[in-house]
Amino acid sequence: MQAPTTTPNRDFEAQEWIEAFDGVLAASGPERSRELLERLVGHAARHGVNTGLALNTPCSNTVTVREQPRYPGDLALERRITAAVRWNALAMVVRANRQSSELGGHLSSYASAADLFETGFHHFFRGGEQDGDLVYFQPHSAPGVYARAFLEGRLPEEALANFRQETGGRGLCSYPHPWLMPRFWQFPTGSMGLGPLTAVYQARFMRYLEHRGVMPASSRKVWAFAGDGEMD
Repeated sequence: MQAPTTTPNRDFEAQEWIEAFDGVLAASGPERSRELLERLVGHAARHGVNTGLALNTPCSNTVTVREQPRYPGDLALERRITAAVRWNALAMVVRANRQSSELGGHLSSYASAADLFETGFHHFFRGGEQDGDLVYFQPHSAPGVYARAFLEGRLPEEALANFRQETGGRGLCSYPHPWLMPRFWQFPTGSMGLGPLTAVYQARFMRYLEHRGVMPASSRKVWAFAGDGEMD
């Protein structure tokens, strides 16, 4: 007669884990014990197990690889576009600095954020006069937005040649500013830190208007790009 199949005793299984942890704690101390716990939670998260613990940092990706859909765009084409925009942004800043070291300009800000910007332009940002998205661009990354607008035919080469020399209306302002370029920028985001803070208030005020029936609810979004300086 065959013995009945039984499931493992969960209490016994849990006790084994606890005893193993106690052994590590006694032999190696709290730091090693904490490291093992963090690695275990991370391992569980990578396999789609939501532990509900606050051990993950805000930078952790909450969507597992198998849950991610296929990228909707043409990666090869978008890489070529990003490379062209990144190069034009770099050339614009370097050319301005050759004219005068006082003009300045930032190379690394847009170079490091180019893929984020381009993914937004290609797949997320929606235009429109009344219900278009509101985008607060990081001020030091403005050369990348100018460089992209040049590829789109929205800015002439003369404007790029006069980066940070907007006097007379033939150049481009240093940072996003709707007073200086009213047909190009939505919001001022320089000096540093103004963009993210204003974006939070903008989104909050839009909810305020929706909840009080002043403005109809919509899928309009507020986007904010912040670098390390803005976060500081």
